[in-house]
Amino acid sequence: MRHGMANKKLNRTSEHRKALLKNMLNSLIKYEQITTTLPKAKFLKPQADKIITLGKKETLQTTKMLMTKLQDITSAHKVTKTLSKRYEKRHGGYTRIIKAGFRYGDNAPMAVIEFVDRDVEAKRVDKPKKDLTKKTPKAEEEKQVTA
Repeated sequence: MRHGMANKKLNRTSEHRKALLKNMLNSLIKYEQITTTLPKAKFLKPQADKIITLGKKETLQTTKMLMTKLQDITSAHKVTKTLSKRYEKRHGGYTRIIKAGFRYGDNAPMAVIEFVDRDVEAKRVDKPKKDLTKKTPKAEEEKQVTA
């Protein structure tokens, strides 16, 4: 029987599960939308909502608690500065889970977890912008051949 069991085990050890949760929280805060399996998304949703609620208080103690849970200074700053301001008037329910079919390889149920009023541009944080003024080697070779 599962009486008194708080969360799913996800077939992982406790250290692996904690690391998985921390990494998924940091990715969700950074990109504001991630794709994962449905059980992992259901495991992540209450934790992400608690992090946003914690960030809304803005005290030294809550900042330290965010740092212990996230262990990433940029994610902690984004929670306190950006996300807490965005959800000032909202009382919970900061994330949503959208089912996204089944994964091709193992037929695992997939889901997209995202913040409710997310910033669409946050998805492209790490992607470098194309520099159209930069010359490519092929273009220079073509100029030399035709000359």
